[in-house]
Amino acid sequence: MKIADLRIPGNILLAPMSNVTNLPFRLMCRQYGASLTYSEMISADAVIYENKKTINRGISCEDERPLGIQIFGNSPEIMTNAALRIEEVYRPEIIDVNFGCPAKLLTKDGCGSALLKSPGLIHEIVEKLSDNLSTPVTAKIRILPDMDKTLEIAHLIESAGAAAITVHGRTRQQQYSGKADHDYVRKIKQELSIPVIANGDIVDEVSAQQTLEYTGCDGIMIGRAAMGNPFLFKRISHYLETGELLEYEKCSQRVADIREYFGLLEEYELMHTVHIKAQAQWFTRGMRNGRHIRKNIDTAAGIEEILQSLDEMCKHVN
Repeated sequence: MKIADLRIPGNILLAPMSNVTNLPFRLMCRQYGASLTYSEMISADAVIYENKKTINRGISCEDERPLGIQIFGNSPEIMTNAALRIEEVYRPEIIDVNFGCPAKLLTKDGCGSALLKSPGLIHEIVEKLSDNLSTPVTAKIRILPDMDKTLEIAHLIESAGAAAITVHGRTRQQQYSGKADHDYVRKIKQELSIPVIANGDIVDEVSAQQTLEYTGCDGIMIGRAAMGNPFLFKRISHYLETGELLEYEKCSQRVADIREYFGLLEEYELMHTVHIKAQAQWFTRGMRNGRHIRKNIDTAAGIEEILQSLDEMCKHVN
């Protein structure tokens, strides 16, 4: 897939997710086949006010390139100044604009999916960023209940200079409930000339292939299904290449992954930035006796005890 002049080695992308897509997690997803990863979303206002914690979300390394950094805000001027700062410090291959997050923390301030009510402002933001940055600008949106209004926004984003668009097939009101409507992605792909990426309900090999085939989109973006499960990218890329399901042992794979994840957090001195127990519990989702092991994780005294509990679980499963 090609976005502007950037040729991406594949078309399976990791979605930006707050408190999830830190550098260690992104590195693991890249290792397993993610073609492009995105940072946690970064507040443009926080960048301008030089909030160190926020700015550090853009920390990267050569092993994960290409990298996309996603920003949010509601002021074209502030967002442009923040993006110029990010461009200077981190040199990302893509700067993405969040027009899709439904979280009240963002929407109450008129950011994220709240901006879908202001198509003119969306156009102004994307145009100002595109005119002032040397980095390609992309956008991520949710859909509106009205197909025509959603198409209008997609066209405005393209005409403002965006190099690609990602469409999550849920409305702001749906949050993460119900089903993603990929009819919207399909229609947007038919009408736009820039790359269109589908997001929502891509949870395994079959849903990945079906989404690509049905929508005709250029790529897919995986979000919540990858939490605690970076190996999903390996499974999907293998299936899309061969048409065959990859055989693996789920329990031992998850334990190996969480060990590597903790190791990378220590290597990059980021252990203090995450909620260890919550993230460890993500790695047990969908596993046999997962509820029991999550209770053990919750009462564990530290990382070694968490890992011991996981090892013990695998012995019983095997």
